Amino acid sequence: MQPIFRQTYNRRFSEAQYRKFLEDMNQCFNYHIPFRIAETPVFLPPEFMKKLMEGAHDVVQVICDPQFPERTRAAIPAEHYVPNQNEHTLFFSLDFAVCQDEAGKLYPQLIELQGFPSLFFYQDWLAKKYRQHFWLPENLTHFFNGLDSERYTELLKKVLLNGHKPENVILLELEPERQHTRIDFLCTEAATGIRPVCITQVKKSGKQLYYLRDGKKTPIHRIYNRLIFDEWIQYPEKRGEFDLTDEVEVEWAGHPNWFFQISKYTMPMLNSPFVPETHFLHQLESWPDDLENYVLKPLYSFAGSGVIIGPTREQLQALKVPSHYVLQKRIEYAPVVATPDEPAKCEVRVMYVWEPDAPAPTAVTDLVRLSKGAMIGVKYNKNKRWVGGSLGLFDPEVGKNTELLQKHKQQLRNFTR
Repeated sequence: MQPIFRQTYNRRFSEAQYRKFLEDMNQCFNYHIPFRIAETPVFLPPEFMKKLMEGAHDVVQVICDPQFPERTRAAIPAEHYVPNQNEHTLFFSLDFAVCQDEAGKLYPQLIELQGFPSLFFYQDWLAKKYRQHFWLPENLTHFFNGLDSERYTELLKKVLLNGHKPENVILLELEPERQHTRIDFLCTEAATGIRPVCITQVKKSGKQLYYLRDGKKTPIHRIYNRLIFDEWIQYPEKRGEFDLTDEVEVEWAGHPNWFFQISKYTMPMLNSPFVPETHFLHQLESWPDDLENYVLKPLYSFAGSGVIIGPTREQLQALKVPSHYVLQKRIEYAPVVATPDEPAKCEVRVMYVWEPDAPAPTAVTDLVRLSKGAMIGVKYNKNKRWVGGSLGLFDPEVGKNTELLQKHKQQLRNFTR
């Protein structure tokens, strides 16, 4: 998307380099990464980055509103409510499609948001591996707000451990060894000492939790939650002593309730040129005549399951619980990343950390997914090259976004008056 960088990178790229890159990635932890890693990072131009940060700012303003927790409380299914929720989320991410207007200028459109940790440690490790194996401009970064790798890692360690010893903090998942995101768990443990633990291996003694670490009974004081309710409830047979909804004495590094509250449920509340028109289906008095230009999304699903592009009236009428769906204006991803064959589309995820005592969250890094199919995702990109998981590189000064940060702080002060 920045022609000079793109042309230079593509010219210097070789398949032999890419094979060595993948071999290195898979050998570091003696683990074969199951998802496709793209052949390239994406070079995000300053004009696009300014719009991206403005769009992200519009969303953050809504999430920072003191009324937001109450406005989104109904998003939490009663049977999935987890006690001891904190005042705000610790992590969240915003996914923006890269689009193009008639004049050829790029602009972002929000596709999804999630109040849930993403691949925080893996993304920095991936960036280092790209730089180790390929030519990349030294003056570009994947960090926002002046962070570098050392300060970024220290920030994550600080918010995850919260003063506890690593052995008393666990990364909670369902069968973590089988998850596609396991590589991030390995990177997390290497950086912090926090081990991934299956929820079935968490034991209870009254309101206290513990697990066996190297055969030793070890108290759990804090949980870095990576378990997704939607996945967990599909396997009722995989239940142990601890249920997420139990009243227990434990701190949450990413409380499970925020997974529901910062989600597709939030989309209809957003009003921004960088957010597509979105409605709760049950609140529409009539359906649009051009349904082919909309996307139907279930509130309670993950990884794109249940999404219908261009739903028919018959499909809408057949829904048993319309209140569990949103209807979103369809977005056209722009094929703007030049590759050796056809150009690729991409989606940029802005990843945030919101420290417990901070007045506002901080954008820290990004994640990019490249696609040449109808949608972003593995099943739409079979037998394709230059697609998959990646990262975005940009001018660090644009990533600081000082003007918007000052505006954000002023609006936060207004909220508290």
